[in-house]
Amino acid sequence: MPEISRFYGIVIKMFFKPKEHEPSHIHALYGEHVGVFDLLSRKMTDGDLPAKAQELVEEWLEKYWQELQKMWDSQIIEKLPPL
Repeated sequence: MPEISRFYGIVIKMFFKPKEHEPSHIHALYGEHVGVFDLLSRKMTDGDLPAKAQELVEEWLEKYWQELQKMWDSQIIEKLPPL
């Protein structure tokens, strides 16, 4: 799973399609915790990230969700700036 960004100990990754399923989403890893975030709603849909880490990922998603959606659609992963 390619790494897209890293900030405050949180690693943002995305699986390539077609191995991954819709809706478009990212994975956020923080220590032993994982969260799955929907790109359209920019909310965590699955996982156990602590509340503060979840807030940081949601803030980052607000800035970069369009770029992430383009990556999802094109299957071309690029690095994005941290929060």
